[in-house]
Amino acid sequence: MTKRRAKAIHICQQCGAQSLKWVGRCPDCGEWNSMVETVESRESSPPSSIMPRAKPQRLSEVPAEGFQRLQVPMAEFSRVLGGGIVPGSTVLIAGDPGIGKSTLLLQVAAVLSETLGKVLYVSGEESAPQIKIRAERLGISTEDLYLLTETDMDLIVDHIYQLAPRLVVVDSIQAVHVPDLTSAAGNISQVRESTARLLNVAKGEGVPVFIVGHVTKQGAIAGPRVLEHMVDTVLYLEGERFHSYRLLRTVKNRFGSTDELGVFEMSGQGMLEVPNPSEAFLSERSEGTGSAIAVTLEGTRPLLVEIQALSSTTSFGLPRRTANGIDFNRLLLLVAVLSKRMGLRLHDQDLFVNVVGGLRINEPAVDLSVAVAIASSFRDVPVAHDLAIVGEIGLSGELRSVSQPMKRLNEAARLGFKRCLLPRSVRVSKDRPAGLEVVKARSLREALDVALGK
Repeated sequence: MTKRRAKAIHICQQCGAQSLKWVGRCPDCGEWNSMVETVESRESSPPSSIMPRAKPQRLSEVPAEGFQRLQVPMAEFSRVLGGGIVPGSTVLIAGDPGIGKSTLLLQVAAVLSETLGKVLYVSGEESAPQIKIRAERLGISTEDLYLLTETDMDLIVDHIYQLAPRLVVVDSIQAVHVPDLTSAAGNISQVRESTARLLNVAKGEGVPVFIVGHVTKQGAIAGPRVLEHMVDTVLYLEGERFHSYRLLRTVKNRFGSTDELGVFEMSGQGMLEVPNPSEAFLSERSEGTGSAIAVTLEGTRPLLVEIQALSSTTSFGLPRRTANGIDFNRLLLLVAVLSKRMGLRLHDQDLFVNVVGGLRINEPAVDLSVAVAIASSFRDVPVAHDLAIVGEIGLSGELRSVSQPMKRLNEAARLGFKRCLLPRSVRVSKDRPAGLEVVKARSLREALDVALGK
C-alpha cells in the first residue's frame, strides 16, 4: 500500500466547494464562515469489489424479483415511505436534537425484527447499556435486534457482512468516520465517504439502511447537500419541543410521492401513531373570535387544522407581525390584501397567527382561512362553528382554485362539518358527501360575508 501525500484544503461545509486557501465567503453558495481546513490522506486501495461493473442490458431483461416492498406494521411510518421499505434503499432521517429520531428508529427496528428477522442497530453516540435502558422503557424485548456501538465505518461494514441483517440503522452519520481520512468525524469528507460506503453495502446486498442525520440551527441537514442527493429517501421529523405531536414529513422519495406526512405522539411508551390527526388537531378547538378551520392537503392526506389569529392595537410605532406555522411573507401578503381590498385598518394592529398543534403549512389553500381568522379577530366576530374553509387568495382579492377538492370535502364531512367554503372556480362532482353544504365565493369580500355572517 502506498500513501498519498497529505494535502490541506478548505472545504465549504454547506455545499462542498473546495479552495486551496481560506476565504471568508464561499465562492459557490455565498455562505459566510463555512470554509473549514481539512487535511486528507487516503491510502490507495484496489477498486471495490462490492458492486461488480455493470453492463448495458435491455429494460425488459432486468429482473424485478426480490424487490417487493417490505411491509412495516406501523401505518404512519409506512405511509411516508410510500407503502413500505424498498430492499437496498437508503433512507435519511433528520430532525432537531431530542425530537425523537433515535426513539422512533429503535421502535421501527424492534417491530421489523419480529417480522423480518435480524436487524442491526449501530450507535455511534450511545453505549449499549444506554440503548438497553431506552428499550426497556419502550417495552422492547425482541431476540433478533442486535446492537453495535462502533464509530469505525470499516468495522461497521465488516459486521454487516458477517451478521447479514435484513435491516441496518446507523445513528448517526455525523458520529462515524472512515479511518482512511484524517479529518474529524462529521466533516464533509467523512460524511460523504461514510454514506458512500453504506450505499455500496445497501445496493450490493439488498439491505435497507436507515441513516440518522443532525440538523443545523437553520433546520437544514448538517454537512454537505450532496448527502441528500446520495440517499433514496429523505425524511424530516418535525415538531415543537413543548408539543407532544411529532410530524414525519417526506421531502424526497425515489420510490413514492413526496410531501407525505405521518403523525406521531411522543409519550412515555415512545412514539405512538395518530391514525386520525385531524380529530387530534381539533380536539381543543376554541369557539371565540379569531379561529377558523382550514382543510389542507399534505401529500395525499387531507388534514383539518385550526388557524388562530389575534389582532391588538400596537403600543409602538411599527406594528408586529408574527407567524407560527405559516410562511411569514405569505402573512404579509394577506395583511396587505385585507388592508387594500377590504379596507381593514391593520396599520396600527399587532397581528399574531398560529397553526394549532405545531403543524407547519406551506400550501396556499390555507390563505382564505388565515384571512378569515384575522378579520374575525379584528372585527371581534366569531366564525361559524360548522364551517370549514379552503381557498387561495390573489393580490386583487379574488379566490383561486385548489387541488383535489373532493378529498377535502370528504374529510370535512367525516368530522361533522355542515358547510365548506370554496372558491367559485372549484368544480365539485355530484357525488359530494351527504349532509355537507358547499358554499362558493368569487372574492375575499364574499367569503368574509359568508364566514362572519354579514
